Amino acid sequence: MSADALHSLYVLTLGFSVAGVLATGYQLLTARPASFNIFGDGTGPKAAAHVPFLVFAAPFIIVRDAIALRRPGLENFVAAMVATVVAGCWSLLSGKFVMVAVAALGLG
Repeated sequence: MSADALHSLYVLTLGFSVAGVLATGYQLLTARPASFNIFGDGTGPKAAAHVPFLVFAAPFIIVRDAIALRRPGLENFVAAMVATVVAGCWSLLSGKFVMVAVAALGLG
């Protein structure tokens, strides 16, 4: 495995780990699972405060919802594959952001 591939795998894992920690912590604090419906009516400071949370927790929410909706059939396979690819790309981006932020703070 090349160094670039190993780095990408590390970043992907970091992004998905951060998403899992955030979503699980949210569920621990509120006793309900995190979802894209936490905005309420979609206005005000409370809704705006959820945006950064969802930016980093979204990969976990996408995969969890895809697993919950599984059914036999080709169309569901394609939907699960698309959800996995979207969550993976999102994890790469959020993992890279976390890695750069940690390096900028001098913690890593």
